[in-house]
Amino acid sequence: MKYLFVLLLLSSINFSAISQENNKPTDARLEGIDSLLNRVLKDQHIAGFSVAVVEGDKVIYSKGFGYRDVENKKPVTPNTLFAIGSSTKAFTSALLGILQKEGKLSLDGNAVSYLPQLRFFNDNMNNQIIVRDMMTHRTGLSRYDLSWYVFNTSNRDSIISRVRYMEPNAGLREKWQYNNYMFLAQGMIAEKLTGKTWEQNIKERFFLPLEMKRSNTSMAEFKKDADASLPYELDGDVIKKTDYYDIDGMGPAGSINSSVNDMANWIKTWISGGYYNGKEILSSDYIAEAASPQMVMGGGLPGAEPDVYMSSYGLGWMINSYRGHYKVEHGGNIDGFSASVSFFPTDKLGVVVLTNQNVSSVPSIVLNSITDRLFKLKPIDWNSKSVEANRIAKEKKANLKKEADLKHILNTKPSHPLKEYTGVFENPAYGLMDISVKNDSLFVKVGKYRVWLKHYHYDVFEWREINKDGKPDTSESNLKFNFLTNNDGKIESLSASFELKSPIFTLKPKIVNLDLKTLEQYEGVYMLGTMEVKVSVRNKVLYVFVPGQQDYETIALGDHNFKLKALEGYNLRFEVKGNGKAESVLFIQPNGTFKAVRKS
Repeated sequence: MKYLFVLLLLSSINFSAISQENNKPTDARLEGIDSLLNRVLKDQHIAGFSVAVVEGDKVIYSKGFGYRDVENKKPVTPNTLFAIGSSTKAFTSALLGILQKEGKLSLDGNAVSYLPQLRFFNDNMNNQIIVRDMMTHRTGLSRYDLSWYVFNTSNRDSIISRVRYMEPNAGLREKWQYNNYMFLAQGMIAEKLTGKTWEQNIKERFFLPLEMKRSNTSMAEFKKDADASLPYELDGDVIKKTDYYDIDGMGPAGSINSSVNDMANWIKTWISGGYYNGKEILSSDYIAEAASPQMVMGGGLPGAEPDVYMSSYGLGWMINSYRGHYKVEHGGNIDGFSASVSFFPTDKLGVVVLTNQNVSSVPSIVLNSITDRLFKLKPIDWNSKSVEANRIAKEKKANLKKEADLKHILNTKPSHPLKEYTGVFENPAYGLMDISVKNDSLFVKVGKYRVWLKHYHYDVFEWREINKDGKPDTSESNLKFNFLTNNDGKIESLSASFELKSPIFTLKPKIVNLDLKTLEQYEGVYMLGTMEVKVSVRNKVLYVFVPGQQDYETIALGDHNFKLKALEGYNLRFEVKGNGKAESVLFIQPNGTFKAVRKS
């Protein structure tokens, strides 16, 4: 998703001169790290980042690099606020760890019993899924991220109600699949059991006792802060300011804003086994569970460098190995920000890297470069490796575009007039999309987005976002809408490539209010072969009676068209001449269209 604004060429910014001169490394292992991180800043085309290194209960290094506000050349400091995205998840799961110690729930208890408004796709899931399954991404649900990201709302009850319509693509505990909804559910369980909001719980249980005085969970509060970073993204090698994105509805999955100095206190707690300044924050039992493998993520095979085979998920943490050292980490990404929060339990070391760039590799580069030195390993040039990886990725992207072009069938046109593709389309696992036509183009309004549907081929259209200047994104999109028709040839739904299995959005009928006089022209008895079908009006609603069946209530759609309320895909179209009585009616249904003539 792109919102592209202020253009700033990197060549006009002297990044090497703006790292903070305070907090020079006093640890001999980090000698020369400033020069390296300044080179990362330049080579990765990033506006800014900050880093803190913890050893035991001490911060041995903290510094900011680059700008939190590029246009006004405001530097990043160790106290600069960044959105930490999914690094929030460890906080949310830890809340439940506290509640378990207090006897208010069991991590192995049935999830829906703690949160009645949570319901899954089927009874087996409702009966079998435990809280721990949600904490470890093993419910069988895939991501469904566009469901909350595009169809954004601050109403948590509204968001969580979508889960019951999300069809699993794997069995329970069969496969690790990341799902933000399951962390929303954990936050809501904490709300239910404590009578306090997730935001209040995070502040009272963590921010206050850990002296995280700069941290907050509010985008409004974040934006008002005098030392908060602006969000940026890259377009090629050009840094562009983007919009903040408020995801307070999905807050428990990723809406904490913090600084590296504050996050250092969070890491100290985990390194110490749950204590901060001698006070227990988390139980050692919970620390042991959360920082241990609970679900295998994948094969975990090492890359080019020798390492240990491991890739697992704990409780809100990813568990893997870095060059033979046991690592507990969680990254974070949200519009304009990327983060990495990690610690090495057996080494009593932790590193926090926060950046103001969308989907950036900088947190990993900085983390790896620092840990190489802390562990006295032969340094690897992770920065150069990333530059080369970016070059290869650009080539692959170009090749993928060529492959996509081969699938693009030229010189086709939509099968219907554009007006017939308009209306409100709905999927209960996502929400509503309002499609309209203007001049010779289709447009979609959904959440904060206004989108141009560029014709691709046949009845397939391509999603192109429109920026604040009213101009559509010129780059190709991998999001496509395929409009589908019913047996009557009318547009009735669309398939959107939001997931591996594209969800279907159904066109909601535009209900027309007809006066009694208009409805009465359809009343009468119609002969369908030798069978009499009766049409009558009651309380300004048209009903159809088929012998041996129920009375079917209809919904008026206009132009003599009606829909049977109780049966999907069943419609009526009356044939009327002038202003007189209907002469016949067409029964349009999945197995064909049948004509009934008014009985004389």
